[in-house]
Amino acid sequence: MDIAGSHVLLTGATGGIGSVLAARLTAQGARLTVSGRQEQALKATANACGAGAVVADLAVRSDVVRLAETCAEADILVANAALPASGDLVDYTEEQIDRALDVNLRAPVLLSRLLTEHMVARGRGHIVLVGSISGKAATKSTSLYNATKFGLRGFALALRQELRGTGVGVSLVQPGFVRDAGMFADSGAATPNGIRTVTPGQVADGVVRAVRRDRCEVNVAPLELRLLSAIAGQFPGFAERVQARADVDGAVRQIVEAQRSRR
Repeated sequence: MDIAGSHVLLTGATGGIGSVLAARLTAQGARLTVSGRQEQALKATANACGAGAVVADLAVRSDVVRLAETCAEADILVANAALPASGDLVDYTEEQIDRALDVNLRAPVLLSRLLTEHMVARGRGHIVLVGSISGKAATKSTSLYNATKFGLRGFALALRQELRGTGVGVSLVQPGFVRDAGMFADSGAATPNGIRTVTPGQVADGVVRAVRRDRCEVNVAPLELRLLSAIAGQFPGFAERVQARADVDGAVRQIVEAQRSRR
């Protein structure tokens, strides 16, 4: 599907990946609407890209419906918003659990449902769900985040099959470890075993490629991480034993503490 001239709704537009995505989609000729919950940061992104802006907190269910109604004419949804949701489950309050599930999983599912109806009626459209390699492989102290990203992956792959033949495509873009944004940028922790990282620009390239080529799944990660996540997905017991022997506890604690305020 062509991005040029299409109305694109981008959620999570104020983060490191989101702002790069906004710039890249604008450069591709999109008529862009950006969304986020931090009004000042959202306005800055919108002004930089000449985009429309809708302030919405995706943990507030009425905000999700309002966003979908405001952007009912969107040809492309790029559901990028997510909370880090790192840390052991026992450290989370019920409210924090609900917020992570709402933002990371319920909101993209509902936005897809509400916007797809209009796309199918027009006979064209595309849904891009930005997930994570954590949707393929479980790791310590990410049980809640893994749950949302595993769920998002299953939803995306099944929805794609449901919409086959309607003119509406569905793609899942799964970044690996991203430098200059996300958990390693937040915490300054080193990546496990020196595994290479990708840039926000590479993630944006993956989103553009997914839309243009109607790709089912785009894994934006170096070869070694793609192989490791594939093995972990097929052999979780083996992956658990390997991770238990790796010395990552310090880095994990550093990441969790850096992201605690964002729950």
